[in-house]
Amino acid sequence: MKKIYFFLFFIFISNSTLGQTFSGAIGPIADDGSTNDYNLSISGFQYANLNTSFGIQQVCLNITHTWDSDLNVFLVSPSGTMVNLFSGIGGDGDNFTNTCLNQSATVSINTGTAPFTGTFKPQETLGNFNNGQSGIGTWKLRIIDTYPFADTGSVLSWSITFGSNAPGPFVFTSSNLPIVVINTNGVAIQDEPSINATMGIIFNGEGNMNQVSDTPNNYNGNILIEYRGNYSQSLPQKPYKIETIDAANAELDVSLLGMPAEHDWVLIANYNDKVFMRNTLAYSLFTQMGHYAARHKFCEVILNGSYQGVYILMESLKRDNNRIDIARLNPDENSGIDLTGGYIIKNDYWNENDSWLSNFSPIDHPGLDIHLVYDYPKPEDISPQQKTYIQGFIDEFETALYSIDFDSPTTGFRNYIDTESFIDYFIINELSRNNDGFKKSSYFHKDKDKITGISKLKAGPVWDFDWAWKNINECYLTTVTDGSGWIHLINNCNPDSNSTGWYVRLLQDPTFQSELHCRWIELRSTILSETALNNYIDQTALYLQQAQDRHFQKWGNLGVNTGTPEIDPDPATFEGQILKFKSWITTRMAWLDANMPGDISNCALSVSENENHTLRLFPNPTHDYFYIESTTTPISTKAEIQISDVLGRTVHQTTIKSWNEPISILGYNSGTYLVKVFVDSKNFTTKLVIE
Repeated sequence: MKKIYFFLFFIFISNSTLGQTFSGAIGPIADDGSTNDYNLSISGFQYANLNTSFGIQQVCLNITHTWDSDLNVFLVSPSGTMVNLFSGIGGDGDNFTNTCLNQSATVSINTGTAPFTGTFKPQETLGNFNNGQSGIGTWKLRIIDTYPFADTGSVLSWSITFGSNAPGPFVFTSSNLPIVVINTNGVAIQDEPSINATMGIIFNGEGNMNQVSDTPNNYNGNILIEYRGNYSQSLPQKPYKIETIDAANAELDVSLLGMPAEHDWVLIANYNDKVFMRNTLAYSLFTQMGHYAARHKFCEVILNGSYQGVYILMESLKRDNNRIDIARLNPDENSGIDLTGGYIIKNDYWNENDSWLSNFSPIDHPGLDIHLVYDYPKPEDISPQQKTYIQGFIDEFETALYSIDFDSPTTGFRNYIDTESFIDYFIINELSRNNDGFKKSSYFHKDKDKITGISKLKAGPVWDFDWAWKNINECYLTTVTDGSGWIHLINNCNPDSNSTGWYVRLLQDPTFQSELHCRWIELRSTILSETALNNYIDQTALYLQQAQDRHFQKWGNLGVNTGTPEIDPDPATFEGQILKFKSWITTRMAWLDANMPGDISNCALSVSENENHTLRLFPNPTHDYFYIESTTTPISTKAEIQISDVLGRTVHQTTIKSWNEPISILGYNSGTYLVKVFVDSKNFTTKLVIE
């Protein structure tokens, strides 16, 4: 009898502490990447509105599943609030056994190991439910197996406990970043098709704080929104594709956060990038090299009243005068010079309706199928004649590339490609060891031919770096932490999308190798110097200092490898993430310095001056024109000016009759050039940096 009284007393004490517990439905977890919902219906309890006086306190569950890190697990309230309990944890461990998530726990589930027995702090706060919303209705335990058709499992039991002294919600009130507020009016966002929603952007100017309570002042209108991405879509923080529209659902070109007006935009999530700048650094560098890369702005996002963390609002890649600036190609332009451009193609995931099969395999992988995807015009818009033209152009290029005389300056590959863009594309993707840059998300574009000659194929823009700038557990990189390895050899790894392998052949040309190495040396002294890169990283980290704290409160994934399978420990602080990022780049650059192919003896990098005079270029760096200043050498008749690139190739010649005459360099790519001045039997050579 005493045992019975003691047991009842124990139940009373437990319930008075934790309140009321409700159990949900169970069942198998579908191993096909779909969403699995396990319902729990509550028809009523003492306090209908959840708050800190009486709200949700704990979620407990028992799950059998092999390879725990495949699972993303959420709790969804009757009103649609969704909290990430845990995602991508446990590696190849199995099961969650008597696992409870409680905000008062001292240990985060990120630091636990399978089968995670005990009580842990969830990745996102349970307090987000305790904001006055009703607890009555259908709750859902939502589970997504992000690696389908491999591992199986079941939900054996799960429960929610409500009680007093519950945790409070995360509160977001202001930011030094722009704030993007999206409302879908209760409609769920999906992969396709897009749904109607509204979007407001609050931005009071750089250096000013933006309040959530402010009226949107940068944009306040209608949008279409859907999920975007492949792997990234499986992560808790979702990426989005956005189209700005008018009241009649027609495309509406608008300028967002100072970027040129357009209607297609993307919101890039940062769950997989804990320094927030793997993409932005690559885009910034490619732009400084003289090429187009997507413009971008950091922001913080609120979706349907729920804070979503730090995002990058970015231009999508498309043909546009302010984006990939090539000629518009209409469906009826099917002959003559009009047929020659512009085109955008990519090496990416493909299907039979959006791509074509190349007539060539990579030189080091005979028999490997290579497909190229039509990106502009879109597969549904491109005409048969246009398909035939671009396929034929690529076939002519590959025929020259794989011929015996492939390196001939008159009949070889140089007749078809812009080697400068191919070199810079290679450098950015190899510097960041971005395997996606050579097997997918790999863009190329061709403009319309000119009367004076063909428009060559250009590499880029660069895209998709969330798996870059880090040591990942993939292919031969499973133990590589010394910065080594050529990632353009990705076909050695049986990738899910085969690489064209063009660079394997290009690097068999000694001249291409030397051009590559000379360009590398030039960039290492300017935008790729350790000082320049660290300045960018430090300034960006400082700009994000306040927002990163909120972001990691939301997602709780610091200190655990989530997203990309990294092979080294994950720092538990933002400062640690930044130090790791810098260290990785330094190590990688040292390896490239020592292993970049090519003979640099012909690089035109030396500077000489005549001792009898002094000349100076200003402004330097510049972007449109410069002057020459001399304090000792007058011009009696004229001075000859010769501008050369780092390989010594003359790109511009002119004469001036006075040091006061400006010398235009509009239209030249960014980089370092050599300016030679010949005046009155004297000569002078110095460097000019074009930004």
